[in-house]
Amino acid sequence: MDTIRLYRSTIGKKAVMAVTGAVLLLYVVAHMVGNLSIFAGPGALDAYGRWLRATGVLWPVRIGLLACVGLHFTAAYQLTARARRARGRYEHRRPVQGSYAARTMRWGGVVIALFVVYHLLDLTVGVLNPNGVPGAIHANVVADFQHWYVVLAYAVAVVALGLHIRHGLWSATRTLGVTTSRVVGLGAAVVICAGFLSVPFAVFTGLVS
Repeated sequence: MDTIRLYRSTIGKKAVMAVTGAVLLLYVVAHMVGNLSIFAGPGALDAYGRWLRATGVLWPVRIGLLACVGLHFTAAYQLTARARRARGRYEHRRPVQGSYAARTMRWGGVVIALFVVYHLLDLTVGVLNPNGVPGAIHANVVADFQHWYVVLAYAVAVVALGLHIRHGLWSATRTLGVTTSRVVGLGAAVVICAGFLSVPFAVFTGLVS
């Protein structure tokens, strides 16, 4: 009962967002490092994929991520609805300084969610991939990023992810009682964006083939 009461509070919902956001960020970093194995040679990315399947961690990780995404989205939606109701009670209140960051977080979250659906259909299921051969991860990635519009869509999603991380990391640490500078969030966002974007641009420019 205490747990339910805590979750119903604003601070409880923010704590859920902070914890699930931290888990998702760890996954994003691990996924980025795995992607960078493409620079180790044509067989490296395929070997990484085989290793993931052999360890049996893929489905537990997917289920855990799905639960985190569901909790994160639900808490975000409920907090947004609560904030709108509060604005209705204080109709003439001046705009808060963080409103731009909050709007960026919301719309960025929508962009990321839509891209994840596309990404799964493309490189996990394979139905949207030009090559679409199961297990041929390197060839599928190369087939994808030879098209400028795929690179552009990927870049937009990665930038949205970076903006989400920039503000979300700072906000989450504050919620959990850890004092950090906004520079930390910015630095993490830049590193993650650079890591993810290096792959499509390397393929598009012919550095990886």
